[in-house]
Amino acid sequence: MTELGIGIGWRPEIAEAVEALPGVDWVEVVAENICADHLPDSLARLRERGVTVVPHGVSLGLGGADRPDPARLAALGEKAVALGAPLVTEHIAFVRAGGPLTATPLLEAGHLLPVPRTRDALDVLCENVRIAQDALPVPLALENIAALISWPGEEMTEGRFLAELVERTGVRLLIDVANLHTNHVNRGEDPARALSELPVEAIAYVHVAGGVERDGVWHDTHAHPVPRAVLDVLADLTSRVSPPGVLLERDDDFPPTEELAAELETIRTTTAVGRRSAGAERMGTAHAHGARHSVPAPREASLLIGAGARVSGGPMPSARVEAPAPPVEPPAPREGSRQRLAVTQTALLSALVAGTPVPEGFDTRRIAVQSRALAAKRAGVVAKVAPELPDILGKGFRPAFLAYARSRPMTGGYRRDALDFVEHLLLAGRPEDPAARRRLTEWWQDRSGSRPPGRTTRLVRAARHALVRR
Repeated sequence: MTELGIGIGWRPEIAEAVEALPGVDWVEVVAENICADHLPDSLARLRERGVTVVPHGVSLGLGGADRPDPARLAALGEKAVALGAPLVTEHIAFVRAGGPLTATPLLEAGHLLPVPRTRDALDVLCENVRIAQDALPVPLALENIAALISWPGEEMTEGRFLAELVERTGVRLLIDVANLHTNHVNRGEDPARALSELPVEAIAYVHVAGGVERDGVWHDTHAHPVPRAVLDVLADLTSRVSPPGVLLERDDDFPPTEELAAELETIRTTTAVGRRSAGAERMGTAHAHGARHSVPAPREASLLIGAGARVSGGPMPSARVEAPAPPVEPPAPREGSRQRLAVTQTALLSALVAGTPVPEGFDTRRIAVQSRALAAKRAGVVAKVAPELPDILGKGFRPAFLAYARSRPMTGGYRRDALDFVEHLLLAGRPEDPAARRRLTEWWQDRSGSRPPGRTTRLVRAARHALVRR
């Protein structure tokens, strides 16, 4: 695997700081935030300096019931090529549900949601991953996600689920130690057990991030300093394996450059200590073993290796060892797996974003917490993609958007969400201030279509504007 070193998530808000930080070996960029044919100048300068840039996708939804969207896969692949990336990464999550499989409207979560650790979900995920691997020009690695909620009736632990995914697809892993900590607090899952069960040799790199605990729930905010508990999980992981890369994620409330540099240094130190601990343990074990047994010569060692086994750290020995068997084609999803997964994911997402009844077996309190978190994230992202809206609406933006989000699920991307929100306000005759309503109307008119409106569209808009004037 590609050796990456110590890195940081590149964000436009800290682009200058990232370029100035000492000892940054590589960066990761959210794939959906860049265009393949028009890379940000900062990323171009980093690439010219030899800094590796890895695109990190958030919208494929490989854990969803539908097969991956070819257009999304193509766009991710184009960005990997444009950046000269050695790999791309995504998440083990679903981000939308509904549609043809359930004959219901398509719903967008606007966030990464956990897949149930069931055979049905694993079968579907494996096929989706293979489709993505075949379409992408570089290797794929998948990230474990943080979750506020647990699925009822799960059949596997997270470690076993990841291990079977790797075994059946050969996909690499992006292990987020902050997410392991989150799931420890929120779902009672032991990070050490997960690390002991998953195939650590498949790790492509590691994420480290901060969060905050409120009312017994850990929120993976990426907007707070990395806590000691997360660093402890990192130390545990690096005592088991030397990951090719470790990266600090920060998405909001960005601190001064000096604080970012200090966090990177802490991560670098923690990683180094874990590696030294692992090295000392291996040397101690080898010394104790050597005191009891003679070490076979290389020729003898090759005779002790079973057929088809792989030897790490060197070539396959030739004596008495057959070539490994070709990988076994994983089974396709069982009949009805996608349908059953679609029904359960749609029911959950509808409860989260459309106020429908909570499916049986879920913790209703946690569903309420997750629902509020999704609405708050929608408000925050809409404020970023359409910064004119908080400017026009002032302090009324957030309460107005949260009230809108309670009954109107997101059915497209965040830019579509912003347009729908403004249209909702205008049709309701809001805001009450005529000057603000006029500015909002002009904003909506400027962005409501990518081509000149036809006669029907003009008539619809005229009717809407008439409603606004009332």
